[in-house]
Amino acid sequence: MAGSPVGVLALQGDYREHAAVLESFGADVVTVRRPEELARVSGLVIPGGESSVMDKLSRMFGLADPLKQAIAAGLPVYGTCAGLIMLADRIIDGIGGQQSLGGLDIAVRRNAFGRQRDSFEVEVEVPEFGEPAVHAVFIRAPVVEEVGERASVLAALDDGRVIAVEQGNLLGTSFHPEMTEDYRFHRRFYDRVLATRFA
Repeated sequence: MAGSPVGVLALQGDYREHAAVLESFGADVVTVRRPEELARVSGLVIPGGESSVMDKLSRMFGLADPLKQAIAAGLPVYGTCAGLIMLADRIIDGIGGQQSLGGLDIAVRRNAFGRQRDSFEVEVEVPEFGEPAVHAVFIRAPVVEEVGERASVLAALDDGRVIAVEQGNLLGTSFHPEMTEDYRFHRRFYDRVLATRFA
């Protein structure tokens, strides 16, 4: 895997923005739509979008099982918004038949903050990052309602709702760092990719 590129799942959602962030780090980025593209990458970002649509498309394109296998094998993966839902072991309010890839020992609630018009931005303290706070953009965002013993909380809102978690090589945020100029979550993911690649 040495020298292999970093992938961004490009079935649906704002994958171009994530690709641009990773490229700003000097990463060689591959947009992943097929199992053979997934096999080439040493890390993967699952972007925001519609989790139910991503689920259907991942199965339609024959990607769901290879993604689950890659996650179980330790591939570093960062999921934002819908990507966090895709990584959750449990979806509390999924639509009929909706499946997730799993891997993160959490339960999430979709659209926990309301509709598109209820989008908001807030400064979030992330102890792992120190100062300054992270400027977080929430758009029809999920929230982590249950955190299992294998997952760790990286950030929560002032009211205690969990919005960023980590477990081994998996990282998830409810919000959209790619829409700001603060890429510390992407950097945390990419550093994990590099550490895994050269381990």
